[in-house]
Amino acid sequence: MTSSSQVTGHNEERVVIAIGGNALSPAGGPAEIRTQFQHTRESLAPILEFARHGWGIAIVHGNGPQVGDALLRNERARSIVDELPLGVLVAGTAGWIGYMIQQSLQNALTQEGIDRRVVTVINQVLVDPEHPTTHEPRKFVGRTVDPEVGRELIAEGVDLRPDRRGELRRIVPSPEPLEILESDTVRELVQRGTIVVACGGGGTPVYRDPLLGLEGMNSVIDKDRAAAILGNDIGATLLLILTNVEGVYRSFGSPEQELIPRLTPAEGWALLAEQDLGAGSMGPKLEAAIHFVEGGGRRSVIAELGRGAAALHGSTGTTIISEPPSTAKNR
Repeated sequence: MTSSSQVTGHNEERVVIAIGGNALSPAGGPAEIRTQFQHTRESLAPILEFARHGWGIAIVHGNGPQVGDALLRNERARSIVDELPLGVLVAGTAGWIGYMIQQSLQNALTQEGIDRRVVTVINQVLVDPEHPTTHEPRKFVGRTVDPEVGRELIAEGVDLRPDRRGELRRIVPSPEPLEILESDTVRELVQRGTIVVACGGGGTPVYRDPLLGLEGMNSVIDKDRAAAILGNDIGATLLLILTNVEGVYRSFGSPEQELIPRLTPAEGWALLAEQDLGAGSMGPKLEAAIHFVEGGGRRSVIAELGRGAAALHGSTGTTIISEPPSTAKNR
């Protein structure tokens, strides 16, 4: 780093920041690429703060809306060009969303006088092809589908189902991630001070074929779970999950909803067991946050995208922090 840089010095601490695909392309909003670039630029404030203070940084992003759009393009253009499998589309969206983040963040770092480089790594994530849930459709991707269009797609064999809000959407398999195959590369880059965009869309699911070696799968990985594994692999002390709500709520969506500012892993598991999180996708985020802490991370924070910096100081969001050794239990 140069002497003109605003970075305060090398910091041994590392953070993985997980940003949802909806943060870059909000539901109900336009999907134009210029709009997604705008939302990308607006999401950078907490990342710049970490960069300014010398943290090692890896960024994981979702791709639900984007890969859903890619599937739609697939279907509409299949009479003209060959369709691409879902696993390839995941890698493709990881590339161009990574490009958006990489370019936007590099420009912001330069404008702030922060001497850091940004790169994107396409990751393969190992899964178990024999696990019962590996081929089970359980993750919604893409935007709401108009019922008339939905009838056409269902007739063509596309798996569409009502989500928790009753809106018709695509649903695809989402196997449990076992290992991120390029974690060593990400760790080495982060150690050198490079900011790495990794595990885009959760990474591309692959399995080991006894004859062919690594082979892709037509499914998607939960990006928060991938972020937790990556965080443990690179020795991160903090997992910051940025989403579209303030944090973890008890009875979310009801008049009695209550933000929970702090949880231990045991309290988090109990909350998940009670199924008291209400409608939405907070369950997988909380699970990922707990897994990160139980895997050796110091703390996880779940917060609204625009309030990530405030959440680190405990004034908003939900923090999951390790239990004292005397009370922690093996799970």
